[in-house]
Amino acid sequence: MNIGEIRSVNGRLTGAIATRTIDLPRIGLRKVESMSDRAPAYEILALNVARRWVQIGALWEAFSKKTGEAFLAGSVDDPGLPEPLPVALFPTEDGGYTIAWRRETMRSEFAGGFGGMQRSYDERGQEGFGGSTAGADGALMGAGADEGEEPLF
Repeated sequence: MNIGEIRSVNGRLTGAIATRTIDLPRIGLRKVESMSDRAPAYEILALNVARRWVQIGALWEAFSKKTGEAFLAGSVDDPGLPEPLPVALFPTEDGGYTIAWRRETMRSEFAGGFGGMQRSYDERGQEGFGGSTAGADGALMGAGADEGEEPLF
């Protein structure tokens, strides 16, 4: 399920994530400069309520087992979330990314997959679908921000 997008604007990767319960109208990716093989490729930053950029996650380069295509995989986390939000970012033709939510599979409980799921799908609550995050024109609602702001990345 696609939950957001990142676009390359003036050399910066910025965008938004929106789900039924999470609204991050201003996020950005900051390239990590490191010699370590274990370092992430990008840090995920978000503009907080005080209008400061804070790190909320990290992304590592991954490759599709079927096609060998490269994508970014990681998670968004914050003390206000009940659990980390696993995400995958797939490159777009314009130099940006489509952000997809990744549901953990049962195989992750047996040391496979990316991360560990704390409970099975059947144990999750039945809360319905909620409202759409798409506006009438198909764009993310609430994804606007002050255009004159200069990000820290």
